[in-house]
Amino acid sequence: MSQQQLGRGSLRLRQPRPDPPAPDEDPSDTSPPERFVGWLGGLGAAAAGYGVFQFLFSVLPDSLDGSAARYVISGVSGLATFVAAWLAAALLRARTAAAAAADPARAAAVGPAAMAPGAPGPLPKVFASAYGTLVDQVSVVADPERGRLTGWPHSLGENTPSRPTPVGTAYGLHIMLDLGVPDGGLSTGDLVDTLWRLRLPDGGWSARSQGSEARPEVTALVLGALARAGTSAERLAAEVDRCTGAFTRQLDRAGLESTHVVTTVLRGLLRAAPRSEILPALREVLADGAISDPRRDHLRCWGYRLQPPYGRPSPLHTAQAVVALDRAARVLGEDTDARAARARTAREDGVRWLLSCPDAPHDTCPDLENLHEEVRRPRTDDPSRHEVLNVRHFTASWLVRALLSPGALEIARADGLEDEWRVRLDGAVAAVWAGQTDGIWSWVRGGSTELRRPMWMTYQGLSALRAHAVWMYQPDG
Repeated sequence: MSQQQLGRGSLRLRQPRPDPPAPDEDPSDTSPPERFVGWLGGLGAAAAGYGVFQFLFSVLPDSLDGSAARYVISGVSGLATFVAAWLAAALLRARTAAAAAADPARAAAVGPAAMAPGAPGPLPKVFASAYGTLVDQVSVVADPERGRLTGWPHSLGENTPSRPTPVGTAYGLHIMLDLGVPDGGLSTGDLVDTLWRLRLPDGGWSARSQGSEARPEVTALVLGALARAGTSAERLAAEVDRCTGAFTRQLDRAGLESTHVVTTVLRGLLRAAPRSEILPALREVLADGAISDPRRDHLRCWGYRLQPPYGRPSPLHTAQAVVALDRAARVLGEDTDARAARARTAREDGVRWLLSCPDAPHDTCPDLENLHEEVRRPRTDDPSRHEVLNVRHFTASWLVRALLSPGALEIARADGLEDEWRVRLDGAVAAVWAGQTDGIWSWVRGGSTELRRPMWMTYQGLSALRAHAVWMYQPDG
Protein backbone atom coordinates (compact mmCIF):
# COMPACT_ATOMS: atom_id res chain seq x y z
CA MET A 1 0.00 0.00 0.00
CA SER A 2 1.32 3.45 -0.84
CA GLN A 3 2.18 5.92 1.89
CA GLN A 4 -0.58 8.26 0.80
CA GLN A 5 -3.93 7.77 -0.88
CA LEU A 6 -6.30 10.27 -2.40
CA GLY A 7 -10.05 10.28 -2.83
CA ARG A 8 -12.17 12.85 -4.59
CA GLY A 9 -15.05 14.51 -2.77
CA SER A 10 -18.48 15.49 -3.97
CA LEU A 11 -19.28 18.69 -5.80
CA ARG A 12 -22.80 18.85 -4.39
CA LEU A 13 -21.92 21.55 -1.87
CA ARG A 14 -20.91 23.85 -4.69
CA GLN A 15 -24.29 24.02 -6.34
CA PRO A 16 -25.88 27.36 -5.35
CA ARG A 17 -29.31 26.97 -3.80
CA PRO A 18 -31.60 29.83 -4.83
CA ASP A 19 -33.90 31.22 -2.17
CA PRO A 20 -37.51 30.02 -2.58
CA PRO A 21 -39.94 32.64 -3.84
CA ALA A 22 -42.17 34.42 -1.39
CA PRO A 23 -45.84 33.29 -1.33
CA ASP A 24 -46.93 36.33 -3.33
CA GLU A 25 -43.95 36.26 -5.67
CA ASP A 26 -44.04 34.84 -9.18
CA PRO A 27 -40.93 32.64 -9.73
CA SER A 28 -40.92 33.67 -13.36
CA ASP A 29 -40.53 37.37 -12.51
CA THR A 30 -37.41 38.95 -13.95
CA SER A 31 -35.57 42.22 -13.54
CA PRO A 32 -36.75 45.35 -15.44
CA PRO A 33 -33.99 45.09 -18.09
CA GLU A 34 -34.83 41.44 -18.69
CA ARG A 35 -38.54 42.25 -18.99
CA PHE A 36 -37.75 44.97 -21.52
CA VAL A 37 -35.63 42.57 -23.56
CA GLY A 38 -38.45 40.02 -23.54
CA TRP A 39 -40.99 42.66 -24.58
CA LEU A 40 -38.70 43.91 -27.34
CA GLY A 41 -38.21 40.38 -28.66
CA GLY A 42 -41.95 39.67 -28.72
CA LEU A 43 -44.66 42.30 -28.79
CA GLY A 44 -42.16 45.13 -29.12
CA ALA A 45 -40.82 43.85 -32.42
CA ALA A 46 -44.36 43.38 -33.80
CA ALA A 47 -45.37 46.85 -32.61
CA ALA A 48 -42.32 48.42 -34.22
CA GLY A 49 -43.01 46.66 -37.53
CA TYR A 50 -46.66 47.68 -37.54
CA GLY A 51 -45.75 51.26 -36.70
CA VAL A 52 -43.37 51.48 -39.66
CA PHE A 53 -46.03 49.99 -41.96
CA GLN A 54 -48.66 52.53 -40.87
CA PHE A 55 -46.27 55.46 -41.12
CA LEU A 56 -45.02 54.64 -44.63
CA PHE A 57 -48.51 53.89 -45.94
CA SER A 58 -49.71 57.29 -44.76
CA VAL A 59 -46.81 59.33 -46.16
CA LEU A 60 -46.06 57.60 -49.48
CA PRO A 61 -47.26 59.77 -52.40
CA ASP A 62 -50.37 58.84 -54.38
CA SER A 63 -48.28 59.09 -57.55
CA LEU A 64 -47.12 55.52 -56.92
CA ASP A 65 -48.86 52.95 -59.10
CA GLY A 66 -52.04 52.52 -57.03
CA SER A 67 -52.58 51.58 -53.40
CA ALA A 68 -51.21 48.07 -54.02
CA ALA A 69 -47.70 49.48 -54.48
CA ARG A 70 -47.97 51.44 -51.26
CA TYR A 71 -49.14 48.33 -49.43
CA VAL A 72 -46.18 46.33 -50.78
CA ILE A 73 -43.56 48.94 -49.89
CA SER A 74 -45.04 49.60 -46.44
CA GLY A 75 -45.48 45.89 -45.74
CA VAL A 76 -41.93 44.96 -46.74
CA SER A 77 -40.50 47.82 -44.64
CA GLY A 78 -42.62 46.87 -41.64
CA LEU A 79 -41.58 43.22 -41.92
CA ALA A 80 -37.91 44.19 -42.16
CA THR A 81 -38.25 46.35 -39.05
CA PHE A 82 -39.89 43.48 -37.16
CA VAL A 83 -37.09 41.05 -38.12
CA ALA A 84 -34.36 43.56 -37.19
CA ALA A 85 -35.93 44.30 -33.79
CA TRP A 86 -36.41 40.59 -33.03
CA LEU A 87 -32.81 39.74 -33.97
CA ALA A 88 -31.47 42.62 -31.84
CA ALA A 89 -33.41 41.34 -28.83
CA ALA A 90 -32.22 37.77 -29.43
CA LEU A 91 -28.60 38.97 -29.63
CA LEU A 92 -28.98 40.88 -26.38
CA ARG A 93 -30.43 37.82 -24.66
CA ALA A 94 -27.59 35.63 -25.95
CA ARG A 95 -24.95 38.08 -24.72
CA THR A 96 -26.58 38.26 -21.28
CA ALA A 97 -26.63 34.46 -20.99
CA ALA A 98 -23.02 34.16 -22.15
CA ALA A 99 -21.88 36.76 -19.63
CA ALA A 100 -23.64 34.92 -16.81
CA ALA A 101 -22.05 31.60 -17.83
CA ALA A 102 -18.56 33.09 -18.14
CA ASP A 103 -18.79 35.04 -14.85
CA PRO A 104 -21.02 33.08 -12.45
CA ALA A 105 -19.77 34.83 -9.32
CA ARG A 106 -20.56 38.26 -10.68
CA ALA A 107 -23.93 37.12 -12.04
CA ALA A 108 -24.81 35.62 -8.67
CA ALA A 109 -23.92 38.89 -6.98
CA VAL A 110 -26.50 40.86 -8.99
CA GLY A 111 -29.46 41.11 -6.68
CA PRO A 112 -31.46 43.59 -4.62
CA ALA A 113 -28.51 44.38 -2.34
CA ALA A 114 -26.14 44.92 -5.26
CA MET A 115 -28.63 47.18 -7.04
CA ALA A 116 -29.48 49.33 -4.02
CA PRO A 117 -26.94 52.14 -3.56
CA GLY A 118 -25.46 52.13 -0.07
CA ALA A 119 -26.92 48.74 0.89
CA PRO A 120 -24.48 46.32 2.57
CA GLY A 121 -23.47 43.14 0.81
CA PRO A 122 -24.00 39.69 2.33
CA LEU A 123 -20.40 39.20 3.53
CA PRO A 124 -20.68 41.15 6.82
CA LYS A 125 -23.67 39.03 7.78
CA VAL A 126 -21.74 35.84 7.00
CA PHE A 127 -18.80 36.99 9.12
CA ALA A 128 -21.09 37.97 12.00
CA SER A 129 -22.93 34.63 11.83
CA ALA A 130 -19.67 32.69 11.83
CA TYR A 131 -18.38 34.64 14.82
CA GLY A 132 -21.62 34.10 16.73
CA THR A 133 -21.58 30.34 16.07
CA LEU A 134 -17.95 29.97 17.15
CA VAL A 135 -18.51 31.95 20.35
CA ASP A 136 -21.61 29.91 21.16
CA GLN A 137 -19.82 26.60 20.59
CA VAL A 138 -16.47 27.36 22.18
CA SER A 139 -15.52 24.61 24.64
CA VAL A 140 -14.24 25.47 28.12
CA VAL A 141 -12.86 22.48 30.03
CA ALA A 142 -11.18 22.32 33.44
CA ASP A 143 -8.39 19.80 32.93
CA PRO A 144 -6.88 18.46 36.19
CA GLU A 145 -3.38 18.36 34.70
CA ARG A 146 -3.32 21.19 32.15
CA GLY A 147 -5.65 23.69 33.71
CA ARG A 148 -8.43 25.64 32.04
CA LEU A 149 -8.71 24.92 28.31
CA THR A 150 -10.62 27.22 25.97
CA GLY A 151 -10.97 26.32 22.31
CA TRP A 152 -12.64 23.99 19.86
CA PRO A 153 -12.48 20.33 18.89
CA HIS A 154 -11.67 19.30 15.34
CA SER A 155 -15.27 19.89 14.20
CA LEU A 156 -18.22 21.87 15.48
CA GLY A 157 -21.11 19.90 16.96
CA GLU A 158 -19.21 16.71 17.75
CA ASN A 159 -21.21 14.12 19.66
CA THR A 160 -18.30 13.20 21.90
CA PRO A 161 -17.30 15.55 24.75
CA SER A 162 -16.01 18.69 23.02
CA ARG A 163 -12.50 18.85 24.38
CA PRO A 164 -10.33 21.48 22.66
CA THR A 165 -7.66 20.09 20.32
CA PRO A 166 -4.53 21.78 18.96
CA VAL A 167 -5.78 21.68 15.35
CA GLY A 168 -9.30 22.96 16.08
CA THR A 169 -8.08 25.67 18.45
CA ALA A 170 -5.29 26.83 16.11
CA TYR A 171 -7.75 27.28 13.25
CA GLY A 172 -10.21 28.97 15.62
CA LEU A 173 -7.48 31.41 16.65
CA HIS A 174 -6.78 32.16 12.98
CA ILE A 175 -10.50 32.84 12.42
CA MET A 176 -10.69 35.19 15.39
CA LEU A 177 -7.66 37.11 14.13
CA ASP A 178 -9.27 37.37 10.69
CA LEU A 179 -12.59 38.58 12.09
CA GLY A 180 -10.97 40.99 14.50
CA VAL A 181 -12.80 39.75 17.66
CA PRO A 182 -15.44 42.51 17.62
CA ASP A 183 -16.42 42.16 21.31
CA GLY A 184 -15.36 40.62 24.60
CA GLY A 185 -17.24 37.37 24.09
CA LEU A 186 -13.98 35.55 23.49
CA SER A 187 -10.37 36.26 24.40
CA THR A 188 -7.60 35.41 21.97
CA GLY A 189 -5.30 35.35 24.99
CA ASP A 190 -7.25 32.37 26.37
CA LEU A 191 -6.83 30.58 23.04
CA VAL A 192 -3.09 31.25 23.04
CA ASP A 193 -2.75 29.96 26.62
CA THR A 194 -4.73 26.85 25.69
CA LEU A 195 -2.45 26.03 22.78
CA TRP A 196 0.56 26.18 25.08
CA ARG A 197 -1.21 23.95 27.62
CA LEU A 198 -1.99 21.42 24.88
CA ARG A 199 1.70 21.05 24.07
CA LEU A 200 2.95 17.47 24.42
CA PRO A 201 5.20 16.57 27.39
CA ASP A 202 8.27 16.30 25.13
CA GLY A 203 7.36 19.43 23.19
CA GLY A 204 5.48 20.01 19.97
CA TRP A 205 1.90 19.27 19.02
CA SER A 206 0.06 16.47 17.23
CA ALA A 207 -3.38 15.83 15.77
CA ARG A 208 -5.87 13.87 17.84
CA SER A 209 -5.35 10.75 15.70
CA GLN A 210 -1.54 10.93 15.95
CA GLY A 211 -1.27 10.14 19.64
CA SER A 212 1.52 11.45 21.83
CA GLU A 213 4.22 11.98 19.18
CA ALA A 214 4.68 15.50 17.83
CA ARG A 215 4.39 15.92 14.08
CA PRO A 216 5.96 18.77 12.08
CA GLU A 217 2.84 19.78 10.15
CA VAL A 218 0.69 20.19 13.28
CA THR A 219 3.51 21.85 15.22
CA ALA A 220 4.10 24.32 12.39
CA LEU A 221 0.36 25.06 12.18
CA VAL A 222 0.21 25.89 15.89
CA LEU A 223 3.45 27.89 15.81
CA GLY A 224 2.16 29.93 12.89
CA ALA A 225 -1.05 30.75 14.77
CA LEU A 226 0.88 31.67 17.93
CA ALA A 227 3.26 33.90 15.98
CA ARG A 228 0.36 35.62 14.24
CA ALA A 229 -1.26 36.25 17.65
CA GLY A 230 1.88 38.05 18.82
CA THR A 231 3.91 35.41 20.67
CA SER A 232 7.55 36.46 20.73
CA ALA A 233 10.18 34.75 18.60
CA GLU A 234 12.18 34.01 21.76
CA ARG A 235 9.33 31.99 23.27
CA LEU A 236 8.76 30.12 20.01
CA ALA A 237 12.44 29.36 19.39
CA ALA A 238 12.68 26.10 21.36
CA GLU A 239 9.58 24.66 19.67
CA VAL A 240 10.82 25.76 16.25
CA ASP A 241 14.08 23.90 16.89
CA ARG A 242 12.22 20.73 17.90
CA CYS A 243 10.03 20.96 14.81
CA THR A 244 12.89 21.44 12.36
CA GLY A 245 15.09 18.88 14.10
CA ALA A 246 12.46 16.17 13.65
CA PHE A 247 11.69 17.06 10.04
CA THR A 248 14.50 15.16 8.33
CA ARG A 249 14.54 12.38 5.77
CA GLN A 250 15.87 9.99 8.36
CA LEU A 251 13.20 10.76 10.99
CA ASP A 252 10.21 11.64 8.79
CA ARG A 253 10.69 10.46 5.24
CA ALA A 254 6.95 10.17 4.60
CA GLY A 255 6.44 13.77 5.68
CA LEU A 256 9.21 15.13 3.47
CA GLU A 257 7.72 13.30 0.48
CA SER A 258 4.23 14.73 1.05
CA THR A 259 3.28 17.94 -0.75
CA HIS A 260 0.65 18.68 1.91
CA VAL A 261 3.06 18.22 4.82
CA VAL A 262 5.94 20.21 3.28
CA THR A 263 3.72 23.13 2.27
CA THR A 264 2.09 23.20 5.73
CA VAL A 265 5.45 23.23 7.51
CA LEU A 266 6.83 25.86 5.13
CA ARG A 267 3.88 28.21 5.61
CA GLY A 268 3.88 27.84 9.39
CA LEU A 269 7.62 28.40 9.81
CA LEU A 270 7.61 31.40 7.47
CA ARG A 271 5.36 33.01 10.10
CA ALA A 272 7.00 31.66 13.23
CA ALA A 273 10.70 31.64 12.22
CA PRO A 274 11.24 33.62 8.99
CA ARG A 275 15.03 33.42 9.38
CA SER A 276 15.19 29.67 9.97
CA GLU A 277 17.91 27.89 8.00
CA ILE A 278 15.51 25.12 7.01
CA LEU A 279 13.26 27.38 4.92
CA PRO A 280 15.45 27.58 1.77
CA ALA A 281 15.91 23.80 1.91
CA LEU A 282 12.16 23.18 2.19
CA ARG A 283 11.53 25.55 -0.69
CA GLU A 284 14.01 23.61 -2.80
CA VAL A 285 12.39 20.28 -1.89
CA LEU A 286 9.02 21.66 -2.92
CA ALA A 287 10.25 23.15 -6.19
CA ASP A 288 12.14 20.00 -7.14
CA GLY A 289 8.98 17.96 -6.60
CA ALA A 290 7.14 19.65 -9.49
CA ILE A 291 6.16 17.42 -12.42
CA SER A 292 5.46 18.08 -16.11
CA ASP A 293 1.90 17.62 -17.38
CA PRO A 294 1.76 16.70 -21.10
CA ARG A 295 -2.01 17.31 -21.13
CA ARG A 296 -1.47 21.00 -20.36
CA ASP A 297 1.41 22.04 -22.62
CA HIS A 298 3.98 20.31 -20.39
CA LEU A 299 3.55 22.98 -17.73
CA ARG A 300 4.89 22.02 -14.33
CA CYS A 301 2.49 21.33 -11.48
CA TRP A 302 2.34 19.14 -8.38
CA GLY A 303 0.91 15.81 -7.35
CA TYR A 304 0.34 14.62 -3.80
CA ARG A 305 3.95 13.37 -3.50
CA LEU A 306 7.27 15.12 -4.03
CA GLN A 307 9.12 11.92 -4.94
CA PRO A 308 8.21 9.07 -7.34
CA PRO A 309 5.51 7.90 -7.61
CA TYR A 310 4.24 11.47 -7.74
CA GLY A 311 0.62 10.68 -8.49
CA ARG A 312 -1.41 12.44 -11.14
CA PRO A 313 -1.35 16.24 -11.47
CA SER A 314 -3.47 17.78 -8.75
CA PRO A 315 -5.04 21.26 -8.76
CA LEU A 316 -5.27 21.11 -4.96
CA HIS A 317 -1.59 20.35 -4.39
CA THR A 318 -0.52 22.73 -7.15
CA ALA A 319 -2.46 25.53 -5.44
CA GLN A 320 -0.90 24.64 -2.08
CA ALA A 321 2.57 24.75 -3.63
CA VAL A 322 1.90 28.08 -5.36
CA VAL A 323 0.72 29.65 -2.07
CA ALA A 324 3.73 28.35 -0.13
CA LEU A 325 6.27 29.35 -2.80
CA ASP A 326 4.72 32.78 -3.23
CA ARG A 327 4.92 33.41 0.52
CA ALA A 328 8.51 32.13 0.57
CA ALA A 329 9.40 34.48 -2.30
CA ARG A 330 8.22 37.49 -0.30
CA VAL A 331 10.06 36.43 2.86
CA LEU A 332 13.25 34.92 1.41
CA GLY A 333 13.47 36.66 -1.96
CA GLU A 334 13.85 34.96 -5.33
CA ASP A 335 17.01 36.55 -6.69
CA THR A 336 19.44 35.10 -4.18
CA ASP A 337 20.79 32.13 -6.16
CA ALA A 338 20.03 29.60 -8.87
CA ARG A 339 17.92 27.47 -6.51
CA ALA A 340 15.66 30.42 -5.74
CA ALA A 341 15.35 31.09 -9.47
CA ARG A 342 14.26 27.48 -10.05
CA ALA A 343 11.63 27.88 -7.36
CA ARG A 344 10.35 31.02 -9.07
CA THR A 345 10.11 29.25 -12.44
CA ALA A 346 8.25 26.32 -10.87
CA ARG A 347 5.83 28.67 -9.11
CA GLU A 348 5.12 30.62 -12.31
CA ASP A 349 4.48 27.39 -14.20
CA GLY A 350 2.13 26.28 -11.45
CA VAL A 351 0.07 29.44 -11.88
CA ARG A 352 -0.07 28.95 -15.65
CA TRP A 353 -1.13 25.33 -15.12
CA LEU A 354 -4.02 26.43 -12.89
CA LEU A 355 -5.09 28.97 -15.53
CA SER A 356 -5.11 26.32 -18.27
CA CYS A 357 -8.06 24.33 -16.90
CA PRO A 358 -9.86 23.08 -20.04
CA ASP A 359 -13.23 22.42 -18.40
CA ALA A 360 -16.23 24.67 -17.82
CA PRO A 361 -18.15 26.04 -16.05
CA HIS A 362 -15.39 26.99 -13.67
CA ASP A 363 -17.52 26.97 -10.52
CA THR A 364 -18.16 23.21 -10.82
CA CYS A 365 -15.27 21.97 -12.98
CA PRO A 366 -13.16 18.93 -11.95
CA ASP A 367 -10.30 21.22 -10.85
CA LEU A 368 -12.46 22.20 -7.85
CA GLU A 369 -13.20 18.70 -6.57
CA ASN A 370 -12.52 18.23 -2.86
CA LEU A 371 -9.94 15.59 -1.97
CA HIS A 372 -9.39 13.13 0.84
CA GLU A 373 -5.78 12.18 1.51
CA GLU A 374 -4.09 9.74 3.87
CA VAL A 375 -0.58 10.41 5.18
CA ARG A 376 0.88 7.13 6.40
CA ARG A 377 3.95 7.00 8.66
CA PRO A 378 5.66 4.05 10.38
CA ARG A 379 5.07 4.15 14.11
CA THR A 380 8.23 4.75 16.09
CA ASP A 381 7.20 2.26 18.78
CA ASP A 382 6.38 -0.42 16.20
CA PRO A 383 7.76 0.22 12.65
CA SER A 384 5.74 -2.70 11.29
CA ARG A 385 2.56 -0.70 11.92
CA HIS A 386 1.55 2.68 10.48
CA GLU A 387 0.06 5.86 11.84
CA VAL A 388 -2.61 7.17 9.46
CA LEU A 389 -3.49 10.85 9.28
CA ASN A 390 -6.71 11.54 7.36
CA VAL A 391 -6.55 14.91 5.63
CA ARG A 392 -9.46 16.47 3.77
CA HIS A 393 -8.91 19.35 1.38
CA PHE A 394 -11.27 22.23 0.49
CA THR A 395 -9.91 22.62 -3.03
CA ALA A 396 -11.86 25.71 -4.15
CA SER A 397 -10.55 27.76 -1.22
CA TRP A 398 -6.97 26.85 -2.09
CA LEU A 399 -7.47 27.90 -5.71
CA VAL A 400 -8.81 31.27 -4.54
CA ARG A 401 -5.76 31.77 -2.33
CA ALA A 402 -3.36 30.70 -5.08
CA LEU A 403 -4.93 32.92 -7.76
CA LEU A 404 -5.04 35.90 -5.37
CA SER A 405 -1.37 35.56 -4.45
CA PRO A 406 0.57 38.65 -5.59
CA GLY A 407 2.68 36.69 -8.07
CA ALA A 408 -0.30 35.03 -9.78
CA LEU A 409 -1.84 38.24 -11.12
CA GLU A 410 1.58 39.46 -12.26
CA ILE A 411 2.07 36.29 -14.29
CA ALA A 412 -1.43 36.47 -15.76
CA ARG A 413 -0.91 40.06 -16.86
CA ALA A 414 2.53 39.39 -18.31
CA ASP A 415 1.22 36.41 -20.32
CA GLY A 416 -1.96 38.13 -21.49
CA LEU A 417 -4.08 35.71 -19.44
CA GLU A 418 -5.91 38.23 -17.28
CA ASP A 419 -9.31 37.20 -18.65
CA GLU A 420 -8.60 33.52 -17.89
CA TRP A 421 -7.39 34.50 -14.42
CA ARG A 422 -10.56 36.46 -13.69
CA VAL A 423 -12.93 33.74 -14.95
CA ARG A 424 -11.22 30.99 -12.93
CA LEU A 425 -11.00 33.15 -9.81
CA ASP A 426 -14.70 34.06 -10.04
CA GLY A 427 -15.61 30.41 -10.48
CA ALA A 428 -13.57 29.32 -7.45
CA VAL A 429 -15.05 32.11 -5.32
CA ALA A 430 -18.57 31.08 -6.37
CA ALA A 431 -17.80 27.49 -5.35
CA VAL A 432 -16.49 28.63 -1.96
CA TRP A 433 -19.53 30.82 -1.37
CA ALA A 434 -21.99 28.06 -2.31
CA GLY A 435 -20.57 25.73 0.37
CA GLN A 436 -21.43 27.81 3.44
CA THR A 437 -24.53 28.15 5.57
CA ASP A 438 -24.50 31.18 7.87
CA GLY A 439 -20.72 31.39 7.63
CA ILE A 440 -20.01 27.74 8.48
CA TRP A 441 -18.81 25.18 5.93
CA SER A 442 -19.68 21.50 6.00
CA TRP A 443 -18.00 18.38 4.68
CA VAL A 444 -20.20 15.57 3.34
CA ARG A 445 -19.25 12.14 4.67
CA GLY A 446 -19.01 9.91 1.63
CA GLY A 447 -22.34 9.36 -0.07
CA SER A 448 -24.37 9.87 3.11
CA THR A 449 -26.32 12.93 4.17
CA GLU A 450 -24.35 13.23 7.41
CA LEU A 451 -22.35 16.45 7.60
CA ARG A 452 -19.29 17.42 9.57
CA ARG A 453 -18.33 21.04 10.20
CA PRO A 454 -14.53 21.01 10.53
CA MET A 455 -12.88 24.12 11.92
CA TRP A 456 -10.23 24.13 9.20
CA MET A 457 -12.87 24.23 6.45
CA THR A 458 -14.64 27.24 7.94
CA TYR A 459 -11.30 29.01 8.38
CA GLN A 460 -10.31 28.36 4.78
CA GLY A 461 -13.72 29.45 3.46
CA LEU A 462 -13.78 32.68 5.47
CA SER A 463 -10.14 33.41 4.62
CA ALA A 464 -10.77 32.96 0.89
CA LEU A 465 -13.85 35.22 0.90
CA ARG A 466 -12.07 37.84 2.96
CA ALA A 467 -9.07 37.87 0.61
CA HIS A 468 -11.36 38.20 -2.40
CA ALA A 469 -13.34 41.02 -0.78
CA VAL A 470 -10.13 42.94 -0.06
CA TRP A 471 -9.00 42.47 -3.65
CA MET A 472 -12.39 43.63 -4.98
CA TYR A 473 -12.54 46.75 -2.80
CA GLN A 474 -12.70 49.93 -4.88
CA PRO A 475 -13.37 53.09 -2.86
CA ASP A 476 -15.45 55.79 -4.52
CA GLY A 477 -13.73 58.97 -5.71
